[in-house]
Amino acid sequence: MTVFHDPGRPVRFRDRTRAGRLLGKRVAAWRADDPVVLGLPRGGVPVAHEVARALGAPLDILVVRKIGAPGQPELALGAVGEGGIRLFNHDIVAALGIGAAELERLAHATAEEVAERTERLRGPVPPLDVAGRAVLVVDDGVATGATVRAAMAVLRRREVAQLLLAVPVAAPEALRLLGPLADDLVCLSAPPAFMAVGQYYDDFDQTTDRDVRRLLTADRQ
Repeated sequence: MTVFHDPGRPVRFRDRTRAGRLLGKRVAAWRADDPVVLGLPRGGVPVAHEVARALGAPLDILVVRKIGAPGQPELALGAVGEGGIRLFNHDIVAALGIGAAELERLAHATAEEVAERTERLRGPVPPLDVAGRAVLVVDDGVATGATVRAAMAVLRRREVAQLLLAVPVAAPEALRLLGPLADDLVCLSAPPAFMAVGQYYDDFDQTTDRDVRRLLTADRQ
């Protein structure tokens, strides 16, 4: 069900809520038993909230962090997901000559960041069990795809049954990298001159921790 809305023509969205509603219409045809919608904090959560409403599915979040290389934070040595899941890019680790002790130090620091952020964003809302379930991952857009790749790798480790990625807008190159990692992918716009996610939103104000907690709490009531 890979869907693009005229990839060569940029689409603007009024805000994340509107983007989520449009995305929800596109994924409404997705058929899965007992699906879960996961928003990537923070900006992906308002979008995911609308997608979850369209599917009649529960909403949750997934907190992940790249393990940045020393002096090159954008280069991922691996990733840490909530629940303590660790993944490593061993080829990059070896190429940089990073030893086991240093890698453990970096991974531990990243895990502490994930735990702190997870507690801050979730509040009292417990995580949903996704093992064996169909999971739809939603973000407000994809530039490099690094965070989304980490999230998908973590979910594969958590043994989800099916993995769908849905975003309003993304860089074409990122989609080419992410496509093989998902069982299905939905993107409303993939403009060739993509520069930043925010350029395709009229309102791209920061989503706050409080916003995330509010949407999660509202979904569970």
